[in-house]
Amino acid sequence: MADFKLLLLILILLSLFELDLLHFHHDFFSSFWVKIGLLMISIFFYAYSTTRSKPVYLVDFSCHQPTDSCKISSETFFNMAKGAQLYTEETIQFMTRILNRSGLGDDTYSPRCMLTSPPTPSMYEARHESELVIFGALNSLFKKTGIEPREVGIFIVNCSLFNPNPSLSSMIVNRYKLKTDVKTYNLSGMGCSAGAISVDLATNLLKANPNTYAVIVSTENMTLSMYRGNDRSMLVPNCLFRVGGAAVLLSNRSQDRFRSKYELTHLVRTHKGSSDKHYTCAEQKEDNKGIVGVALSKELTVVAGDTLKTNLTALGPLVLPLSEKLRFIIFMVKSKLFRLKASPYVPDFKLCFKHFCIHAGGRALLDAVEKGLGLSEFDLEPSRMTLHRFGNTSSSSLWYELAYVEAKCRVKRGDRVWQLAFGSGFKCNSIVWRALRTIPANESLVGNPWGDSVHKYPVHVT
Repeated sequence: MADFKLLLLILILLSLFELDLLHFHHDFFSSFWVKIGLLMISIFFYAYSTTRSKPVYLVDFSCHQPTDSCKISSETFFNMAKGAQLYTEETIQFMTRILNRSGLGDDTYSPRCMLTSPPTPSMYEARHESELVIFGALNSLFKKTGIEPREVGIFIVNCSLFNPNPSLSSMIVNRYKLKTDVKTYNLSGMGCSAGAISVDLATNLLKANPNTYAVIVSTENMTLSMYRGNDRSMLVPNCLFRVGGAAVLLSNRSQDRFRSKYELTHLVRTHKGSSDKHYTCAEQKEDNKGIVGVALSKELTVVAGDTLKTNLTALGPLVLPLSEKLRFIIFMVKSKLFRLKASPYVPDFKLCFKHFCIHAGGRALLDAVEKGLGLSEFDLEPSRMTLHRFGNTSSSSLWYELAYVEAKCRVKRGDRVWQLAFGSGFKCNSIVWRALRTIPANESLVGNPWGDSVHKYPVHVT
């Protein structure tokens, strides 16, 4: 409808233009070929306006911050593990070593049912956790943006391990009494990279639905995903994963550009599930006693590095400056054409990105990315501090990291932000945003989960 109105406006303007000129050059402008020319010009402008890619704006986002009653320190975690009467002494000692080296602090959050002795996980408690996180993030988002829930045309929810019936997206429709024609999607089993996948899905949906708002909710459910056995390969997620969730408002409405924070510039997805090694490196399965958990392979870091390399091969040409592209060409000529021994070429991504939001999957992963890409301690600060303050919140960790950058008042107009996510499958996804405006101090802490603690950070993590 909007495109039809644009075409009609162009035709009217051209007609008025022609009528005005007819007073001076009646014979010329009344000719058949001139009219055809004016018509072709109008068709050209119409085709351009309808085929060019519409920008996708990130209006704002909000991350859920649980109450202090849900905080779980290392001591509380160990007491919970002992009180559960599920783990052997060797298992508790193993989890102790993992947690002490994890980079997590004592202010992360756990579901309420895990803080009792013994823990009392159930479907009821799992729904309670999801409601608290999802509605908490959404309420904060709607308050920050002034958007009414019924104004949103697209809702996407991603939660990898908890998929009840009715779905979590239906839960949102019921709570906010959304319109009957709202488009809802529920993504599951996509791992920690599901947030980036949701952005990709929302972007494609916005292309087909002009003048629309899309909301993404990224979360994970801890209540029913805690492993209750003694297989060491399945115990690491117990130590790293914590409660968290984020809600993101996207728009393709041109009038939202001036109040939006960021514009999407690039999104690159990589999936190497065709390789058995990649496919099984993070797998939900049963142990030898039939207890379900997520097993992490010892090759996880190697697999992540290999998948990242493939992702960067596609991302690099889109974002790197000409000087880095020339260095890459020289490297390829030396190594492939002349078969000369040369050090592996590592692009300097600090030339094209101001802020880095690397998925806070764990200390080992962050160390590997920092070393592999030649990033500094400052570049990894948002990720390491998010891991320390909130733990691994799965797909929502990227948004806690961006919230940290904003809370530190570091986002300036024109800055480019790189969000890098890893997920089971194995997947690696990159999102690049460009800041449309400087985020002022009086706005950066509104609805920000770092509001009460950012002054304490950064901290030294041993």
